[in-house]
Amino acid sequence: MSSVAFAADEPVAVAVNNTISGLSPTAFYSLITVVGVELLVLLWLLYHLKSLLAKETVTAAVETEEVKESLFAKWWSKANNFRPVQEEANIDLGHDYDGIRELDNRLPPWWLYGFYICIIFACIYLWRYHVTHTAPSSLEELAAVMKKAEAEKEDYLKKAANNVNENTVTYLSDASALDAGKKIFVTACAACHAADGGGTVGPNLVDEYWLHGGSISDVFKSIKYGWPEKGMKSWKDDYSPVQIAQLASYIKSIKGPKPATAKEPQGEVYQEQVVADSVKPTAPVTKAGLK
Repeated sequence: MSSVAFAADEPVAVAVNNTISGLSPTAFYSLITVVGVELLVLLWLLYHLKSLLAKETVTAAVETEEVKESLFAKWWSKANNFRPVQEEANIDLGHDYDGIRELDNRLPPWWLYGFYICIIFACIYLWRYHVTHTAPSSLEELAAVMKKAEAEKEDYLKKAANNVNENTVTYLSDASALDAGKKIFVTACAACHAADGGGTVGPNLVDEYWLHGGSISDVFKSIKYGWPEKGMKSWKDDYSPVQIAQLASYIKSIKGPKPATAKEPQGEVYQEQVVADSVKPTAPVTKAGLK
């Protein structure tokens, strides 16, 4: 057998490929690590870039505010007619007081215009109130207000007077009230109690005896509601509360003088209670109510 045939019978060795994409494992993983580190660096750079952009935004906003304040300051300076600091030497009057220099500054326009408006207003006020008298003066306004107040007071007193009742009535000592009460007495009461109060059908009104109490409140109540069971009618529908108070006051004022034909006493003696002088009747009599 030839040597060539013997060689064909021997096994052939096969080469094993251990590369990754044509790179050795060491080179491949080294490249992967470098790429990962680069990605981390890029993320870190992006984070810092975002922070820088945010700071620039805040700075821009602050600068915008500063510009607005500068505009306001500029407007305020113009409104007050301020001079620039560079021109102070031109308006220096040469007067120095302890380091305080006097400058020839102009008056602020707003102050000057306000002064002019005050002068115009004063002229109009003087012309209207003191020359042409087309508007009421302070004294005339006061007089008008006082007149209105007096009218309101009279109206209130009229309404308050009509609110008189047996619980609030007081003796009326003024002559006008007693004269008004006397006229009512002659018209409505003289037929039963006599013109002088001596009594006829009704009881005597000038003595100290009373059937239903002798206070001003009792007299007012007797006139207002009457005593139908004894023949005396109610007068509340015929006369106002003020008129009934005037009538009651007149009846209390006629005690004392002895009438020509006095009727015999009826009821019980009424002793007047001591009251303040301001509410006592003018005549020194017992304050008695209707019998």
